[in-house]
Amino acid sequence: MPPDRTAGRPPSGEDATERELRAAVLRLNARAWGIAGGLILGLGLFLATNFLVVKGGPVVGPHLGLLGVYLPGYRVTFVGSLVGFAYMFVIGYVLGRTVGAVYNTLVDHRR
Repeated sequence: MPPDRTAGRPPSGEDATERELRAAVLRLNARAWGIAGGLILGLGLFLATNFLVVKGGPVVGPHLGLLGVYLPGYRVTFVGSLVGFAYMFVIGYVLGRTVGAVYNTLVDHRR
């Protein structure tokens, strides 16, 4: 008598359901990753800028001020921190969405 290959396995319908559930659990919410990345980068620059503004001194944040080269309108001021937050939120959102999309593509290819 040949060995029973179905012993200990769920029926094929449950097997497909299990695969779908696993794929759904493994997938990331790319929008959530984008928002989280945007908030982390945006708040990081906002807080760093305002820390230097409150600290004050004769020269305020010369190194952080160099970001103005890449982020037009950004200065080490309170208004500049709002401009920097907006720029960094967009950059973080794009990076987070990209990470989520690449990860989800890899998970889908694994199935």
